[in-house]
Amino acid sequence: MAGQSAPGSPPFPQAGPEFGPPNPLLRLLQEFTIEANRYVDAAGDRKDMHRTDMNALAVIMRHTARGEVVTPGVLRRELNLSSPATTALIDRLDNSGHVVRERHATDRRQVQLKMTPKAFRDGGAIFAPLAQYMDGAMAEFSPAELETVTRFMTAMIEATAAARAASDEQPKNGHPG
Repeated sequence: MAGQSAPGSPPFPQAGPEFGPPNPLLRLLQEFTIEANRYVDAAGDRKDMHRTDMNALAVIMRHTARGEVVTPGVLRRELNLSSPATTALIDRLDNSGHVVRERHATDRRQVQLKMTPKAFRDGGAIFAPLAQYMDGAMAEFSPAELETVTRFMTAMIEATAAARAASDEQPKNGHPG
């Protein structure tokens, strides 16, 4: 299959001039990611929220929209945090009025996290300006072009998730286990 390494070779090629110039589209994706991160950092600063806090709210919102229960364990896994860091994160979100902890209705041992109306208001204030600019930019494209870009971005997200999963399987610092 194209893009796979030969057996016995490293799974990821090392960056360097021998691989030729970077693909211009990949360079644009990198630049988009950097600009998106800059926006999130700047907008979060205006609300005294760190990127991890906003990522946590995004995780909670995504799972809630699917009808799934969000627990501290879900946040820990999705944000790749230690248990103490997850507790500190949830404490910050609780103290800022963005999240409440509730006991699960059927399993009282399980704590679930829910966003508050304040979290939705702050999220809207943070991301509405970005959405307006993006809506304006998307208006320049036909529905067919947007469908192609949607398929492309979905494939890029899946490829990035697959690369992360493969990277997670690699030993840290080049040392086994």
